Amino acid sequence: MVQEYDRTLMMLSTALDMEEKGMAYYEKALKTAENKLGRDIFAGLKEDEGKHMERIKKIYSSIKGKKVFTREWKDLKLDKKDVKSVFSDLAEKYGKDTKATATDIEAVDIGLDLELKSVRFYERQMEDAEDEEEREFIRQMILEEKGHYALLSDLKLYLTDPSSWFSEHEHTGLDGA
Repeated sequence: MVQEYDRTLMMLSTALDMEEKGMAYYEKALKTAENKLGRDIFAGLKEDEGKHMERIKKIYSSIKGKKVFTREWKDLKLDKKDVKSVFSDLAEKYGKDTKATATDIEAVDIGLDLELKSVRFYERQMEDAEDEEEREFIRQMILEEKGHYALLSDLKLYLTDPSSWFSEHEHTGLDGA
């Protein structure tokens, strides 16, 4: 069991490092982004990375001190509703007339890469996790990191081709439904 705790502590330490880098990156992107929607998205992602860090620290302390994977991480929920509605609400707020610089697009691409690396990291950790609480934590992190990836994918389409984004997300079809 001691080896399992050591493995879990190492996983959490690596995860914390990744989340810290993500938060620092989104902070930088938030300051340099020229597109208002991009800034809003980066601000939300920065906040989410902070919540992820809080969760990880809480679990790490619990394992280090009590040798138990705490359920308290569940109290630290992200403030967002589903990813699609978050982005749709923001996109409606800013409309089709959007301007994005090459720097904005590059910032989104780097964010996509960070989120994909996070998803892959957590998926690899799932293979070794034996504790059900740990598995539940990892599943939740995978879900949220995939949500971040989807949000950034939407942002990239919106910034590079807003008309396509709107036609893809409007709920009317040829039948008028």
